[in-house]
Parts: sequence; C-alpha cells; structure tokens
Amino acid sequence: MKLLYLTLPAFLYLSLGDNAQAAGNAEAGKAKATTCAACHGGDGNSIAAMYPNLAGQHAQYLESAIKAYRDGQRSGGMSAMMAPMVANLSDQDAADLAAYFSQQKLKQ
Repeated sequence: MKLLYLTLPAFLYLSLGDNAQAAGNAEAGKAKATTCAACHGGDGNSIAAMYPNLAGQHAQYLESAIKAYRDGQRSGGMSAMMAPMVANLSDQDAADLAAYFSQQKLKQ
C-alpha cells in the first residue's frame, strides 16, 4: 500500500504532463504545408529522391526535427536549406505540420 502512495503521484504527474503539451492539428498543418510541398510534396511524398518523404513519419519525430532545424540544433546535410524554411515557425506550427504529415500515406 505504501508503494501505491509513492507511485500514484508520479504516475499522475507524468500523465498530466503529456496532456499539457499542445497537440498538433492536422487540418491546420495542411494549411501550413504549402512551403513544404515544394520539396516534400503536398502530401509528404517527396517530388525528388534527394528530399525525404514526410508522409507516415512519427509526429513526435517530425516535430522534434522541425524544432531542431529551427533552433540550430541540427547540422550537416540539409540544415542550411531547412533552417530558413522553419525559422519563423512556432512550436504549435511544428506540432500542426507534424500531425498533418504523420497522417499521410507513404506512396513509395
């Protein structure tokens, strides 16, 4: 019983923490994805092999990648191209875009 009293508050804290994060809105993300479409395709299926497909990727991964490019925490490769594209995105924008692309079907 003592263990329950110790673990229950930790469990509640962790579960409430997840709910406190802003969830992405796929519809809002679709509206914001026009810039992304130039390289990644309107539905996240890349138009050229040199650009990665975003369709079907995990939302959490996409969101963290967008933020890392924006915040200068990702270097090498496509960073020089991506950083200016995401420079003005808010955390909510990143979550919305991630939600949209994660719900798209990979065609390739």
